[in-house]
Amino acid sequence: MASAASRRVVCFSGGSAANNLVDVFNQVIENNNCSLTYVIPISDNGGSTSELIRVFGGPGIGDVRSRLVRLIPQSHTDIRTLFNHRLSSASDEAASEFSTLLTGTSALYGPIPTAQAMLIRSILSHVYLEILKRNRPPSSTFNFQSASVGNLFLTGARLFSGSFESAIYLFALMGGIDESKTAVLPSIISNFSHHISAGLADGSVIVGQNAISHPGEPTALNQPEEPCQNPDLDSLPRRADVTVEDAHLPGSLSTLRQPSIAFSKASEEPLVAAIRRIWYINPYGQEMQPPPNPKALEALSNADAVIYSIGSLYTSIVPSLILRGVGDAIASPSGPKFKILILNGSLDRETGNYTASDFLDAITRACMDSQSLDNEYASTAVRDQWRRFVTHLIHLEGVGVPSVDRRMLCEQGVESLRLYGRKSSDGIMRYDDKGLTQALGMILGRREKAAKSRRNTLES
Repeated sequence: MASAASRRVVCFSGGSAANNLVDVFNQVIENNNCSLTYVIPISDNGGSTSELIRVFGGPGIGDVRSRLVRLIPQSHTDIRTLFNHRLSSASDEAASEFSTLLTGTSALYGPIPTAQAMLIRSILSHVYLEILKRNRPPSSTFNFQSASVGNLFLTGARLFSGSFESAIYLFALMGGIDESKTAVLPSIISNFSHHISAGLADGSVIVGQNAISHPGEPTALNQPEEPCQNPDLDSLPRRADVTVEDAHLPGSLSTLRQPSIAFSKASEEPLVAAIRRIWYINPYGQEMQPPPNPKALEALSNADAVIYSIGSLYTSIVPSLILRGVGDAIASPSGPKFKILILNGSLDRETGNYTASDFLDAITRACMDSQSLDNEYASTAVRDQWRRFVTHLIHLEGVGVPSVDRRMLCEQGVESLRLYGRKSSDGIMRYDDKGLTQALGMILGRREKAAKSRRNTLES
C-alpha cells in the first residue's frame, strides 16, 4: 500500500455526466492527499465530433475535451470560456464566427493574454488550413455547425504535432491544469478512429457509439449471429454514394459515415432488447481488440483505488474496461485495493430496468472480456467474480434509482454505502456533494470530521 503522500486514484468515466462530480473528486484528492487520473474512451462519434471524424479521421475527442475544460481552474476562466464555446447552430453563421477567431477579432480573445491568444490563433489557423486542403466544394465542405472551439483546438494541435497525447498536453498547459495532481488519459492512444458495437439479447447489433446511446433514428440491425460474433457484413448497410471522398475508408459501414452533428439527449428511443456485450470494430464491422493506452495500465498498476463514475454504462465506462489487459490490472493482487462503483441516480436507454446487480454484472463481464481466455477465472460464474473488480458500491436512496439488493452484495463481498441525495428540477435523484465526498473519504481510509454531523446523509 502506498503512503498517504503518494496515493493514486484512477477514475473511469465519460464526459458530461461525470463532469458533475469533478468538484467532489477534487475535494477527495485534496482531503486524502491523492493524485487522480481520469481514463476516458475515444469511441464518441456524435455531435460536432462526427464532422471532425468525417473530415480528418482520428479519435473521438469530445469527452476528453469536455473533461479538460471542466478541470480548468478559476484562474484561467477566460481560456475555459473560449474552449467551452460552441459556434452557431447555423452553418453560415458558424463559419463567419470561426473566421473572427482566425483574424483575432473575436470578443472571446479580449481578456486572454496576447501570447496565449496568438498561440491559440496559430493552432486554429493550422486546423483551418487542413480543412481547406480537404474541402471538395460543392460536394464536400467542412460544416462548422455547433463546432466546439476546444475540439477544433485539440484537433489542430494533434495534426500539428502528430500526437494526440501532445495535443492534450498543450490544451492542459493553456488551461493551467496541474497534471501532477489531475491527469486526463484517453483509454487508447491513436491517430485513428475507434468505434464500438453493441450486441443485444435478441441477436441484433447496433453500430457506433452515438447510435447506441443517442440515435436520431431506429438503429437496431437484425443479425442471425449471437451478439458475441462478428456481424454479417453483407447484412449491414453500406454507403451507395462513393463520389464524395472523406476520411472514411471506401466500403466502410454507412452507419459510421452518417452525419450526426445534431441529436437530442432529451428523447430516447428504447432499445429493442437489453445490451449483452460491447466490442470494438474496424471500419468494416469486424471485431477487434485494441490495446489500451500504456499510461492507463501503468496508472492502474500503481493505483490505490479505482472509481467507476456515473454516466452511460455501456458507452462511457465499458469501452475502457474491455481493452486488453485492463481487467488483469484491476484484479491484480498488487493492484488497486479499493474498487468503487458510484451507481447512477437514474436509468437510461442503455440500462433499461437494470438493478445494481446488473451494473455489477456488466462491469465484471467487461473486465473479463479484456482478460485472456485461459485465465484461472474464465469458467467462474460472473457474480462470483464481482469482488475482483468491485469492492464497494455507493448508491442513492429515492424514487427512480436502480434497486439495490444489499444482502446479495454482502454475500458476494461487496460493501454498499447508501446516500440520501437530492431531487433535481427534472425529478432525477442526484448525489449531494458533501455526502459523496464523505463516502469516498471513508472508503479511502479517512473519515472526514464532518461525517459525524451528517449521519442523515450517509448510511453503510
